[in-house]
Amino acid sequence: MTKFFISCALPYANGPCHLGHLRSTYIPADIFARFNRMNGNDVLLVCATDEHGTPIAVKADNEGKKPIEIATRYHRRIIKDLEMCDISIDNFSRTTSKTHYKIAQNFFLDLYSKNLIYEKKIKQLYCDYCSKFLPDRYVEGICRFCNSPGARGDQCEVCGRHLDVEDLLEPKCLACGKTPVIKESKHYFFRLSKFQGKVENYVYGNPNLGDNVRNYLKNWLKDGLKDWILSRDMDWGIPIPLKGSQGKIIYVWVEALIGYISSATEWSKKTGISWREYWDDTVLHFIGKDIIYHHGIFWPAMLEGYGCKNPDNIIAGEYLSLEGRKMSTSQGWVIWVKDFVENFDSDLLRYYLTVTAPLNKDMDFSWDDFKRRVNDELADVLGNFLHRTFTFTNKFFDGKVPKLFNLTEEDKKFKSLIENLPYEVADSISNFKFRDGLVNILKIAKEGNKYFDHQKPWKSVKDDYEKASNCLYLSNQLSKVLAINLKPYLPNKSIKILDILNLEDTNDWNNSKIFLEVGHDIKEAKPLFRKIEDEKINKEKEKLYNFEKKSQNNEKLKENNIMDIISIDDFVKLDLRIGKVLEAGKIKGSEKLLKLKIDIKEKEMQVVAGLGLKYSPEQLINRKVTVLVNLKPANLFGVKSEGMVLATADSTEIIKPDGSKIGEKVM
Repeated sequence: MTKFFISCALPYANGPCHLGHLRSTYIPADIFARFNRMNGNDVLLVCATDEHGTPIAVKADNEGKKPIEIATRYHRRIIKDLEMCDISIDNFSRTTSKTHYKIAQNFFLDLYSKNLIYEKKIKQLYCDYCSKFLPDRYVEGICRFCNSPGARGDQCEVCGRHLDVEDLLEPKCLACGKTPVIKESKHYFFRLSKFQGKVENYVYGNPNLGDNVRNYLKNWLKDGLKDWILSRDMDWGIPIPLKGSQGKIIYVWVEALIGYISSATEWSKKTGISWREYWDDTVLHFIGKDIIYHHGIFWPAMLEGYGCKNPDNIIAGEYLSLEGRKMSTSQGWVIWVKDFVENFDSDLLRYYLTVTAPLNKDMDFSWDDFKRRVNDELADVLGNFLHRTFTFTNKFFDGKVPKLFNLTEEDKKFKSLIENLPYEVADSISNFKFRDGLVNILKIAKEGNKYFDHQKPWKSVKDDYEKASNCLYLSNQLSKVLAINLKPYLPNKSIKILDILNLEDTNDWNNSKIFLEVGHDIKEAKPLFRKIEDEKINKEKEKLYNFEKKSQNNEKLKENNIMDIISIDDFVKLDLRIGKVLEAGKIKGSEKLLKLKIDIKEKEMQVVAGLGLKYSPEQLINRKVTVLVNLKPANLFGVKSEGMVLATADSTEIIKPDGSKIGEKVM
């Protein structure tokens, strides 16, 4: 028996799951895990939501919420997405758990104590207007290497290169839009360069790694590994557990990888079983192509430094495009899991995302091709064979598996195909060739239909009873094999087929090698795969293209500084009042933000305003201001803000309400 420690790449908690996540990572991992459980192996399948980093912090700023609120919202949504697709994860955690914080900090301290982490001052982009350094996605510019716009502060999505300060041309702060300056900041670095030889041995000496993974990592290794920055200047994340490191957190990509171990640790606490037993045997990481270098270079080096065994294999799924184009969540060119499963059986999705292309090749999702495969392959081939078998068994043999008489050569050939299928599918799944296994299943279902057509049991039952009996005997045996061999791929349909066969759900792969006994009762046939109508697919395509068009229009409005037109009904919802500043003070950690106490006659309210670079607190005391008083409260730098002071965007000049009375409403 093998013990498998299987992990799925941690989904980032700033949005729900889309089909690309399922195709590259979660469905392949689930197929492999289910198959091995059925073969008596002990499997621990873990995952968690990745909840730190700048994208969540930026989204929280934009929505006036705390980052943990954003992360919690999508943590819950992602769990539902995976549950709807029957991903059989043993423990699903989150990187904001106390367990994860403790393990990540201890991991950091261990490397630090071994002199594998050192301090170094570096140049970094700093926004004077926002009074903070700009990590990762708080800044964008043009990539120096490929001239692509929209490059982030640490990486270009187009060419995949890591970017230093000088590599980002025309940088802009995403919070305020102003140009940042370069300043020095102390950071912590991991001696990645020390592990060049170790990582090369792992990449070139590991026969398990797929060619797509090894070829991708070669490009990194040939340039020579450079020390890796492990810290960021921001509040949202796991604090670095060293004196003098206030305001610095562990880089999200360092601690997110440790999330595999912290999730497994939580599982161990619940079950009393050590996760180390699984790690010491066989470790498999299922990931997407875009994070190969994290798992194939950074992670092995970190584990070597810590003194822990490296993963036995990294299985990386290639990209999923949509209707011939790259998916884009910002442009609305995406299909979310929730939207799909609300309209189609999740097993249909699992089938299509597996059978269309090998995992190590890019794949395109096409609504028309999805319909074709469901109709032509699942309904007309697999569903047709099963339905004919069960229908004729009930019609001609009283719903019982008939006897087997002297076999013809055609019978023997068909019987051999049935007996070999469990071994062929098992070999494919064991070698991560998930598509091949599913193609074999469909292939023998086609052979089943051919065999059925040749034997003509509806005719031969009258003039050659033994021929008809053999046909239905073998067809029922194949139905059982199909039901069990389909379980890793289509768990729900597998159960339904087993139910018609009057068999209990089984987790024993070897059960597919045992034939049904003569006289075994078969239930009435039920529709297993219904055809998809053109109208339903056309609606989905229309929805996709309309949503994309709406998203693009919104982007054009932003680019051209065109405001959305609002109605008078929208305007009257704004409660604008004249107020008087009673108190004003600076907010610790920000040069821009001031905390104001404002009297609007009906009450006193607290407002955080970005006026600090234009006005001193003393200049604002007793000054009249215009305040939006019915704005949803937000927390800025940990201070509650209950409204907004109106000022001009560029000069930050307060709009003067001279002559108006305190509490007077602006119409």
